[in-house]
Amino acid sequence: MAEQGVRIGLSAVVITLREGQACALTTTADDGACALPFGPFDPARDRTFELALRAFVTAQTGFRLGFVEQLYTFGDLGRDSPRATPGPDRHREVSVGYLALTGDTDAPLADARWTPLLDVFPWEDRRDGAPACHAELVERLKAWAAGDARRLGRVETLFATAPDARWNEGRVLERYELLYEAGLVSEAARDQDRTPPEGAPGLAMASDHRRILATGLGRLRSKLRYRPVLFDLMPPAFTLSELQSAAEAVAGLSVHKQNFRRGVERTGLVEPTGRMSSATGGRPAELFRVVPGDLHSGEALGLPLPALR
Repeated sequence: MAEQGVRIGLSAVVITLREGQACALTTTADDGACALPFGPFDPARDRTFELALRAFVTAQTGFRLGFVEQLYTFGDLGRDSPRATPGPDRHREVSVGYLALTGDTDAPLADARWTPLLDVFPWEDRRDGAPACHAELVERLKAWAAGDARRLGRVETLFATAPDARWNEGRVLERYELLYEAGLVSEAARDQDRTPPEGAPGLAMASDHRRILATGLGRLRSKLRYRPVLFDLMPPAFTLSELQSAAEAVAGLSVHKQNFRRGVERTGLVEPTGRMSSATGGRPAELFRVVPGDLHSGEALGLPLPALR
């Protein structure tokens, strides 16, 4: 039998803020499922992965990427992706994921859209406490883990059900993988040719794209604390309330208002514009902007996220 080849695909997790929600740029797969922008890497034509990624994202969505960074290479067997390509070659598919952030909220092409991240991962929204789906998910996870101390420990840690457990907003991928392993998300049933469980939470995605998106959201949430990436999602001028709402939308958690503002001012990353905004509907609020400089130089620190709860 001929040796199986490998085809390299590139997936883009492009995140922005729209109407107070963190959203990802999505397209529609051939089977009609929600998908990330995705395209093959052609070693004979494409000089680099990143240039190829930029080109096909623009072609698929009309959107031009700004800052991007590589996420991870997804090459595990046993999932719908990487899958063998059709035809006699049956190439194994390996996907390289990238994360891109933008403050541009213009509408993409007709076959692309901005999809709220918390529609995909509803269990990740804890801004008003545990979401509606939390109790049922935990109950079903515990039933799956019954009699297995290791499984039960993962459930208690990742979903913060133990008395001393704290919700870790950065562990998005681990929570999704646990739900996949327990067969509670639609992709798990699809990959095993079973009927999806009734009431499977969140918007299912094509191929392995929800796993890649979980990796991107987890990376972004973790970076909030040590790199000023939140400013890549902001317009040129913003109020501190808008900055706090952006942090909460990404982290999926509420932040102590006064401590957040004091922490932002201590970073020295923002300065007043001398203008006021009346968009809040109440008393005019002062507008700020990012202090000129290279936010991605490695020297600028992240924003504080005090009293996350």
